[in-house]
Amino acid sequence: MRDSVLRRQKDRLMTPLAEQLFTAVHPNVVSVVALGVGLLSATAILYGEFTAGLALWILNRILDGLDGVVARAHDKQSDFGGYLDLLLDFIVYLAIPIAFMVALPTMPNMWAGVALLAVYVINLLSWSTLAAILEKRQLQSSDRLTTMEMPTGLIEGAETIAFYCLFYIFPGAIVYLFGLMALLVFFTAGQRVWWVYRNL
Repeated sequence: MRDSVLRRQKDRLMTPLAEQLFTAVHPNVVSVVALGVGLLSATAILYGEFTAGLALWILNRILDGLDGVVARAHDKQSDFGGYLDLLLDFIVYLAIPIAFMVALPTMPNMWAGVALLAVYVINLLSWSTLAAILEKRQLQSSDRLTTMEMPTGLIEGAETIAFYCLFYIFPGAIVYLFGLMALLVFFTAGQRVWWVYRNL
């Protein structure tokens, strides 16, 4: 819910690092490295190494936040870069719950995981379809956070990071965490459907 505020703070903190250490590194390379780190995190889950997985997840989020800062700091922004960043993010967002389902394959965990992944699809459609309509009508906001317009909702990037951290810290409660996150993401999709009904 606070991504717009947090992004300004993140940019303020990371811009000096991006300007000094990433002059020769293309932001798309940072995005791909972030994907590799995220997949290593998922692999750690499969081996029951939840602490290592958590550390890799946090590193993935730092790198994911850094690629856009590098692009803006060195004037290397592109539509492809924004597209790649979103695509690779979703791969990691999917890989980690799937890894928990494989590592902790109880029936409740599996059903809760399936519910979470299904709600991810609904939520993705709720904002990506809306983004296309807003683009068509030229109603995009000037301060949007990503390449595509992503209307605000209850569960955004910061909340997703927090939930995923809880997955690693409390793997024994994964069924409840999956279920709660699925419910809140579904509510977020509903917020966007309501926005479309009221405004379009």
